[in-house]
Amino acid sequence: MFPTPLAKTSRQWQISYQVLLPIMLIIWLLPLIAVANFSIKPESDFVNGNYWGIPSSFEAFSNYGKVFFESNMPRYLWNSLFITIPTVIGAVALSCMAGFALGVYKFKGNLLIFFIFIAGNFVPFQILMVPVRDLTVNLNLYDTKTGLVLFHIAFQTGFCTLFMRNFIRALPFPLIEAARVEGIAEWRIFLYVVLPLMKPALAALAVLIFTFIWNDYFWAVVLTQGPDAQPVTAGITEFNSQFRAAYHLMSAGSIVAALPPVAMFFLMQKHFIAGLTLGAVK
Repeated sequence: MFPTPLAKTSRQWQISYQVLLPIMLIIWLLPLIAVANFSIKPESDFVNGNYWGIPSSFEAFSNYGKVFFESNMPRYLWNSLFITIPTVIGAVALSCMAGFALGVYKFKGNLLIFFIFIAGNFVPFQILMVPVRDLTVNLNLYDTKTGLVLFHIAFQTGFCTLFMRNFIRALPFPLIEAARVEGIAEWRIFLYVVLPLMKPALAALAVLIFTFIWNDYFWAVVLTQGPDAQPVTAGITEFNSQFRAAYHLMSAGSIVAALPPVAMFFLMQKHFIAGLTLGAVK
């Protein structure tokens, strides 16, 4: 049922694993290495067809300087923060309350409501493009950060509720019963009993949702069209001109755009892993 530990496998398999792992790691990192290489190349290298070779000159300071000081990249980064952080807070807060209600209370229609929460996750989001865009236009939320935040909260709350409801159901229920015997109000039970036990799950969910929203490109293109509201994923296309693309600037912008979610993962790594593995071992 469970995979055999590597230490208990044959010597031949261990050697194969030790040889193949670095190779697969290099293959996995090749696109990132290529983007990093592009970001330090001069523009002349792309004109001369030197895409994959060694840069003819080191232009990292020039390229990254143009990204930060000669483009709208700082505004796009701020837009991404103003979109992502409220979305994470809103989706996680709503899912905690919904997960608590669906995981603790037994009432008629519990499973139906739970199904309604998660049903949106089974719908291909591409088919929602036209109705969602029309809805934001009718509500005067098109090309606004508020529109993106509200949409992302609505769309991500279902997945978050599935995550939190299952986590809460795995908590020791006698703690809640003991609090009720003491006459503690339900909202106090949620705040002071259940919520502290959910910290690992909150951290894991926050990292996941932050990454999902920060890296979103599809809805950023569909629901925005200018630098006032576009997040960084859509704003990188600013470096495309009518006849050619500034690959060196696009690559530098991509590296900059990838740093926040990577930094958040490493800062929250301990809590993230704890949240994903809590309850996996009895």
